[in-house]
Amino acid sequence: MNRRRFMHYVQAGLITSLGAGLATQWQSSPAQAAGSLSIRWLGHTCFLFSGSGIQVLVNPFRPAGCTAKYPSPQTSANIVLISSRLLDEGVVEGLPGRPKLLFEPGAYKTNGLQFQGIRTLHDRVNGYRFGTNVAWKWVQGGVNVVHLGGIASPISVDQKILMGRPDVLLIPVGGSAKAYNPEEAKAAVQTLNPKMVIPTHYKTAAADESSCDLQSVDAFLSLMQGATIRRSGGSGLTVSSGNLPSSGPVIQVLSY
Repeated sequence: MNRRRFMHYVQAGLITSLGAGLATQWQSSPAQAAGSLSIRWLGHTCFLFSGSGIQVLVNPFRPAGCTAKYPSPQTSANIVLISSRLLDEGVVEGLPGRPKLLFEPGAYKTNGLQFQGIRTLHDRVNGYRFGTNVAWKWVQGGVNVVHLGGIASPISVDQKILMGRPDVLLIPVGGSAKAYNPEEAKAAVQTLNPKMVIPTHYKTAAADESSCDLQSVDAFLSLMQGATIRRSGGSGLTVSSGNLPSSGPVIQVLSY
């Protein structure tokens, strides 16, 4: 998305940007109280999280290349988080309603939820080729979620402090120039020690074979020896603080 269009959304009050900031205290609120969280995969790194009466949409995309055969994720949400302004992680045109959009690193509170956007690199060199990536951390339905977006760099000590230990970690595993390959994803999982891992950003049957350079999820799964691997027959699951594994990680593979 170009700067002019983003500024249009800012002026219209659809985008909230508080700039970079440090983590705030994660105090509980009614919308963060214990309950359950529904997670639905819409393709690539795009997910819809429903819990505590709030819907959070992450990384809506434009179908092309590795997402060519997915339908455009034009779904209603109260809040939209985007990790970058690339077409596979930041297409907000046409979304129904007037969701609150968050797209820059920083600490935010909206709709009763608290979000931490954490700046990371979107390539393995300096972050300039594809711009920076924003990883998102929040608590919804009593579940601590970290969505790493299109991260491509190792997790630093400061980033680990901000991310904490996730209940559910969504992590790219398919490689390419702008996201983790399987070995890098495994290292990040070992660093964050989440209870549940949901792989993202890998090659599926929705890809245009001629233009998609991602690996399948199987390359990542083969590296995760000793972890419990669950394959879902559908695109969604519901988790709660009570049914999460006490030790992990459990690798949850969703299908579309």
